[in-house]
Amino acid sequence: MYIENMYDRTKLDALFIGAHPDDIEITSSGTLLKMLKAGKKTGIIDLTLGELSTRGNLKTRKKETETASRILGIKVRENLGLPDGDIQNNQKNRIKLIRLIRKYKPGIIFAPFYDDRHPDHINTSNLVRESVYYSGLKKIETEELKPYRPSKIFYFRHAYDLPISFIVDISDVFKIKMRSIKAYKSQFYDPKTKQPDTYISSKLFLKDIETRARFYGFKIGVEFGEPFYSEEPIKIHSENLNEL
Repeated sequence: MYIENMYDRTKLDALFIGAHPDDIEITSSGTLLKMLKAGKKTGIIDLTLGELSTRGNLKTRKKETETASRILGIKVRENLGLPDGDIQNNQKNRIKLIRLIRKYKPGIIFAPFYDDRHPDHINTSNLVRESVYYSGLKKIETEELKPYRPSKIFYFRHAYDLPISFIVDISDVFKIKMRSIKAYKSQFYDPKTKQPDTYISSKLFLKDIETRARFYGFKIGVEFGEPFYSEEPIKIHSENLNEL
């Protein structure tokens, strides 16, 4: 199992889980940055190394991931080492993910929405949902790691729309979000490259990220936003009612 340990072990307020390196940067890094800005501890789990990517290779992808992580300023980033294009929701993989959930004890989990064009995103969503539940069961043993279950899973969108439970204002961190995305130079638009064109390598894809953020920002009266869906009701504390 490949694990990328760049930072110290710590209990997290939130854990962002994506299928491939760059998934979190694209979908929800603005929210991650907002949480860091508020003094929260956050981290990222990439399930695969992205070895099936048409452009680049494992060496460049690893360097790009490290650069993006520094730009975001995160304390934790690990890779579960599952095979790209073959993320399976089975007991073996659930145990791997349960170990990390119990290790970091995140208050909340961010995961891909379960309706998407990419099978890896769909399978990641299902794997995360079941792992979060089973992580709380005492009779599933993981050595010294005790049972633990995060309070909520919030789903982010990839290619397809999702039901919206809330939108996070990321206007003040949007430029940093885009810098973290562009750290993956091998994957995104580069007019000088001789590598094959892909779905995400066109100039229009980067424009779509900005357009999408503006669209969701407009819905809440700000410049840029990121949408999320919760299957469960969200409790609002009385002191936060003035923010509604």
